[in-house]
Amino acid sequence: MNPRRSPTIRRRRLGAELRRYRDAAGVTIDVVADRLGCSPSKVSRIETGHTSATPRDVKDMLDIYGVNGVESDELVQISREARQKGWWHPFSPVLTGAYVGLEAAARSIRAYEQQVVPGLLQTDKYAIAMIRAARLGDTDREIEQRVRVRMARQALLIQDDPIDLQVVLDEAVVSRPVGGDQVMRDQLLRLVEASRLPNVTLQILPFAAGAHAGMDGTFAILDFPDAEDPNVVFAENATGGLFLEKSDELEKYNSIFDTVRSSALSPEESRDMIVMLAEEPLWKARPRVSGST
Repeated sequence: MNPRRSPTIRRRRLGAELRRYRDAAGVTIDVVADRLGCSPSKVSRIETGHTSATPRDVKDMLDIYGVNGVESDELVQISREARQKGWWHPFSPVLTGAYVGLEAAARSIRAYEQQVVPGLLQTDKYAIAMIRAARLGDTDREIEQRVRVRMARQALLIQDDPIDLQVVLDEAVVSRPVGGDQVMRDQLLRLVEASRLPNVTLQILPFAAGAHAGMDGTFAILDFPDAEDPNVVFAENATGGLFLEKSDELEKYNSIFDTVRSSALSPEESRDMIVMLAEEPLWKARPRVSGST
């Protein structure tokens, strides 16, 4: 499947179109549910893209809205595409939410990270150490699956039509020795390597910047190639994260990212800093305090 035709993004687009036609027809969710013989929550989840709809359901819904012909045929076809399985489907038990499916369809990602290297830029050993520390209940098998899907996602950066990635990392990300000295040095060198890709822009937000616009938390802004697919913000948390799609939310996070990026070191300065840290890590140079290791 073309990565830009991710079933997740097709499901999202289908839901938005069905909701638009229902609103135009002046039909309530309860009426649709009654006609289809299902619960209102199912209709709602179809419209929000959280549940797949069968081609039969889509055709029946469009009949209720008085939509037929080419418009109906196109949406029924989208419903078929939305029910296909993405490459990540076998890893579904260890994935939370729809982020990977949206990521696969994105044209560009702008991200701010406070604590960890983004998954698209992690080495496998860094990923193992990070997941093992952050997800105390995971089995070795679950950790292995999480790392495998994380490594597979990185193909987005080097495929024929690569994603454009802009990342701002808080200095804490490159100062904390996740996995120990060698694992962290290898991870820093991986960041240097990735920063030289033409489609990757990597910047460090130094401690010296002080208080800044991104202090409320980590987030990623996903932009999609088709105008029919509105951009989305993913605000990450311990249970997965929130997807934000309202225009005022997008505007706010666009502003935050632009402000954080302007406060960060330039890409060249950031690369130089990471190279220096790989050679002379701060976690070695700084004096230990009570309770540190």
